Amino acid sequence: MNPLTEQQIRASLVNATKREITQASIPDLAAVRWDRLDYLGWVDVKRPLAAYVVIELDRGLTGMMLRAPGTAGRRARAMCAWCQDVTATDDVTLYVARRAGAEGRQGNTVGTLICTHFECSRNARRMPSATEVGSNDPAARQLVVDRRIASVQKRSRRFVEQLFQ
Repeated sequence: MNPLTEQQIRASLVNATKREITQASIPDLAAVRWDRLDYLGWVDVKRPLAAYVVIELDRGLTGMMLRAPGTAGRRARAMCAWCQDVTATDDVTLYVARRAGAEGRQGNTVGTLICTHFECSRNARRMPSATEVGSNDPAARQLVVDRRIASVQKRSRRFVEQLFQ
């Protein structure tokens, strides 16, 4: 992913009101490892039930505001729909996004299970064990990582595109 500025991030949010865009907390962009990200995602430090994802689509840089339902007590185990990592199932949240434009103003939303703190890029780049691959060949293991990365990119982009449908 290409490095982004705060101004680019705020301008990319397609399903938030002007007030929500102004109030959004932006992460420390200097600390982001852009070369290891398929999308930028973060939880709002001021409002923990709000989160944001910014991704590069064919239509350009697109950001969305997400909401998480308030949860109390123990969470159920689930698999992230974007990275589908089978080892990180304890920290997955149902995030809901208002659709863009008139659909969103009417209250229409889309939702999916995503890693709570948006670790999909890291999960996809985790080197698989020889057991997972069925081989200890480094090239075969790297092929699995490359496929995971492509899958995260495809599934996350497909979800964001749903905001416009």
